[in-house]
Formats: sequence, structure tokens, C-alpha cells
Amino acid sequence: MSEQKIYNKQLPKEERIVLGKSIRKQVPRSSHGDWTPATDRPDPLDLLQAQDKGRLQDLLPIKYGRMVASPFAFLRGSAVVMASDLAASPVSGQNVLLCGDAHLANFGVFATPERNLVFDINDFDETYPGPWEWDLKRLAASAVVAGRENGFKDKTCRQLALEVCRSYRKSMQRFFQASILDVWYYHVDANSVLKVFDKYARKSSKSARKTVTKARSHTRQRTLQKLTEVVDGKKQIVNDPPLLERLSDRLSEEQKQQISKQDIESAWFEYINSLSEDRRRLLTRYRISDAALRVGGVGSVGTRCTIALLEGDADEDALILQQKQAGPSALEAYLPKMDFSSQAQRVVIGQRLMQATSDIFLGWHHSEGISIDFYWRQLKDMKASFDVVNLDASGLETYLKVCGLCLARAHARTGDAAAISGYLGSGDVFDKAIRDFAVAYADQTENDHQALVDAVQSGRIIAETGI
Repeated sequence: MSEQKIYNKQLPKEERIVLGKSIRKQVPRSSHGDWTPATDRPDPLDLLQAQDKGRLQDLLPIKYGRMVASPFAFLRGSAVVMASDLAASPVSGQNVLLCGDAHLANFGVFATPERNLVFDINDFDETYPGPWEWDLKRLAASAVVAGRENGFKDKTCRQLALEVCRSYRKSMQRFFQASILDVWYYHVDANSVLKVFDKYARKSSKSARKTVTKARSHTRQRTLQKLTEVVDGKKQIVNDPPLLERLSDRLSEEQKQQISKQDIESAWFEYINSLSEDRRRLLTRYRISDAALRVGGVGSVGTRCTIALLEGDADEDALILQQKQAGPSALEAYLPKMDFSSQAQRVVIGQRLMQATSDIFLGWHHSEGISIDFYWRQLKDMKASFDVVNLDASGLETYLKVCGLCLARAHARTGDAAAISGYLGSGDVFDKAIRDFAVAYADQTENDHQALVDAVQSGRIIAETGI
């Protein structure tokens, strides 16, 4: 990912603020609130099924079974639909490195290399350079959809979307005033999030503490206990299809013969070489002893996602790494073409740039045999997501404010905080526009979800629910 394609030549901060303000004349902030579906809007189900090409077809009913569960579940799995809808929306012209799928469930708690817990964005499959407004609009729309699913009144849902934008705007103002290094070092400590809940959302603070406690308990050892067993004196991954299936059981004898030891070693060493020298030395002390296909998430179901059991010298010295297929970003078709050495590298570099701190095992490789890019990371290492369905209105509002802060920090690291802040201003004109957009797009999401329900009932799309 070329650095010069992400960052503009830096002018003095004061001039960039003025530049941001001047853009309002061409793109009024209020214009962001105007959204209706285009008359030639593509069928959202066609867009979703176009992404299914090349995926594991026997898993696709699980994907649609998860998406059909609710409008919010549909939103989670339909980043490509929203990208298509946003393609014609007004933008200020200031680009950042987008998360690409910044709905409120793609934030969470995880451990730093120093084993401290932080809160941040945690999904970068769709990361791509583009208009900062796209991420913010997706987050605000998800707030309204989730609020409705929680049974909140329309006034409350509108307020949630407003607070998302207000938090983003105020945080961006804070970051453009800070030094470059202060922005780079800034992170949201999990304990600080708990204090915010204690102060502003006491009824939901118990749920927040439960999430952090859960993250602390999701250790490497617990993951090994849950996902592995000892058979004939050898540790191996548990077989629990269709969500967890050992590759030795899933692959046919012909497929096993096609995958040579050389192919496996080549993939391993390519991944190792994508890491820094200290990580390389660490991982060369382990060996891969087993692997399995693992199904997780919503929109990514059907992509090739595997886990590998790595063992060291001691009996209990093991860890599990995840390898996840990386295809083109859902945003790529709607934004200027960018050149990447691989799609997996796009995801990894995007995560390293946008997150305050990242997994030490984050890397990538290209599988020559099936011509697919994979990125690697440690599986479930002190990670947890907030149960947003069980948060009350003040709890969800508090959670969204923290999400808005993290999103602004990520954009400030990869874009021009001064110009964006200059465009946003100190008033609530833009906040109200995003609120109006979020409500309109929540309506559209509910309509699209109903279209999926109808397609499943008619047999056009096969869905397996409850998996």
C-alpha cells in the first residue's frame, strides 16, 4: 500500500483547517443527510451473491441463515450493499484509510503485546483508502438499526446516531490539536471504558465489566482446552462440523495428495517472512501439528478460514493461529483503484495503521496452489465483544461514543485531522445530517432484510438458521 497514495502533502495546520472549511461551499454539511435509494439501485441480494463466487458453497446457507436473523445481522453481512449505496453520496474529498465495515459490532476489547486490555476497531477485511464519511455513516446507521432491535423509541435511536457523530467530531478536533506522536500513541484503555460506563451508564456498567472480565479469561490456555483434545497421546483439534472441521477429515484423498509438504512449508515460510525479525525467531520455535476449517462471523462465512495448532517443545507449550482468506475489499469497486502486493497484505497493513496496537502474529501469505491470499493472527487471545443487545439506551450511547472516539483516532492516524475537523466545524450541522442519513438508511436496511426473508421463503436463497 503506497504511503503517498494515502497521505497528501502536508501544509501548515492552520491552512489545512481553512481548506476544510472552504469545502463546505462545494459540499454543504447538511447535504450528507439527504439519502434515498437510486432509481437504478442494484438488487442487494445480487450484490451479496456475486461475492459468493469462489467461496465454499456448502457453507453459504449458514451465512444467509445468520443474515436473515434480523436487520442488524443483515447489516453486518452486507458491507458491499452499503458501499454501492454510498458511491454516489456527497463527500468532502478528504480520504483516510477506511475500516470499510465500521458497524458497532466490529469494535471490542483485546490484549496488547504487553497483555494490557484496550478497546478499538477489530475488523479490517474491507479496509481501503476512501472518504472518511463512509465509515462514519456506516457506524451511525448501525446505531439506529441496533437501537431499533433493542426496542428503543425513534427519538432515542435518532439521538444515538447524533451522539456517534458528535463524539467523532469532538475527538477529531482534539486529535488535530495534538502532536503527531500523541495521536499515534493514543489508545483507549479498557479500564477507562469501565469508568465511563460507571459515570454515564450505571445500569449497563455490569454488562461492560462482564465483557472485560470475559476478555481476561479468554487466554491462550483456555482456547487450547476448548478447541483441542488428546487422541492416542497426540494433541489435535476437536472435530465439530460444520463450524469446526479438521482438514484431514474434510479433504478428499485426492485433495490431500495435491497439497504437498513443500506447499505447506512454502506458505509457512512466506508468512514467517512477513513478520519482523523478532517475531520470526519466536515462531521458528514452533511446528504446525494440525489444522481445521473454522466458520465464524456473518458476511465472511464461506470464505476459507482455517486454524492451525502450533506446538513447541513442552507438553503444554502450544498456541492456535488463524488463517483467514482475504479477497478484494467490498469497497474496491466503488473507489479509485489501488495497487496492493496482495489482498492479505492490504488487510494487515490497514490493521497496523488503524489500530493503536496489533497482534504480534499478524502477517500474511499467498497460497499458490489455490491462488488465494491469507492473513494470519492469533485466535481468541484475550478478546471479547460487547453484548450490545443487552445494553440500555444510556449504555449503548456510551458505547457508541467510545466507538466514535476510536474511529476518529484511526482516521486521524491515516488522514488529515485538521482538514476534516475544519470541515466538520464546532456546531452540530454535520451531526444532524448524519443522524438523518442514519435513520433513512436504517429504513433501507430493514427493507433489504425483508427482501432476504422473502428470498429465503421463496427458495431463491437457501438458508440454514440456528447455526
